[in-house]
Amino acid sequence: MTPQSFVTVYKEWDIVGARQIAREMAKELGFNVVDQARIATAVSELARNIYLYAKEGQIHYEVVETMNKKGLCVRAVDTGPGIKDISLVMQDGYSTSGGLGAGLPGVKRLMDEFDIQTKVGEGTTITTTKWVRL
Repeated sequence: MTPQSFVTVYKEWDIVGARQIAREMAKELGFNVVDQARIATAVSELARNIYLYAKEGQIHYEVVETMNKKGLCVRAVDTGPGIKDISLVMQDGYSTSGGLGAGLPGVKRLMDEFDIQTKVGEGTTITTTKWVRL
């Protein structure tokens, strides 16, 4: 995937920038206000995870189209410590940061597609897509 836009996340303020780009792209693609908020929230969670756990990474954005639908693909990429137990972090309520534990399970619920690839000591890539409701 060649991103059409990206944000490097290494300070807390970058989370806001990542969220704003997501909302703007979603609006341009024709997502309704509710789905714009869902996408922005998902991106905020992904960027926050990069900031908290990997210390640095990127959020990539790409408009995707098939013959009968279009959407926004968001990919969070980092070279942080990786995730030791994916099944654990995908449980509702699980948190290592003292948060609400809505993070990755919440992202999965907010988006239409969700994939996570991780390798301990090498990093994590999370790919999500939201499709415009026609």
